[in-house]
Amino acid sequence: MAPIAHQLDPNKPLGDQLVDEFSRLIAIGEWEPGSRVPSVRALAVDVGVNPATVQKALTALHERGLLVAQSTAGRFVTRDSDLIAATLAELAAVYAREFVARMRSLGVSRERAQRFIQQEWTLTSEKGED
Repeated sequence: MAPIAHQLDPNKPLGDQLVDEFSRLIAIGEWEPGSRVPSVRALAVDVGVNPATVQKALTALHERGLLVAQSTAGRFVTRDSDLIAATLAELAAVYAREFVARMRSLGVSRERAQRFIQQEWTLTSEKGED
C-alpha cells in the first residue's frame, strides 16, 4: 500500500480520515480496479492505528460500493469505473471548497486565486509532479 498522503489531523476522527485516504487511493488508481485490498491487520500496521478503526473504514467503503467482499478471498476494489470517477470528482470538490474557503479567509479575489493555481500548476509541472 502507498503511504498515507497526508498527515493525520488530530481534530478529525481517524476513521473518517482513513475513509478519505482509502477513497483517494482508489480514485487515483493506486488501488487498481479489481485488485485485492491489503488485510485489515496489514493496513493497521502500515498506518499505525487500531485494526478496529481500519475495519470500520473498510466497511464504510464497502457500503459505498467502492469495495467488494468475497467471502473467503478478501476485499477487492470495485470495477465500477463510473463510481470511481464520481469518487474522484467528489474528492476534488472537497479540496476545491477547502482552497476557496482559505482564499476567501485571506481576502483573495477569485481572479488572484486562479492565478495562484495556474502558477503552482506550472511550477509543479516543471518539477515533474504533473
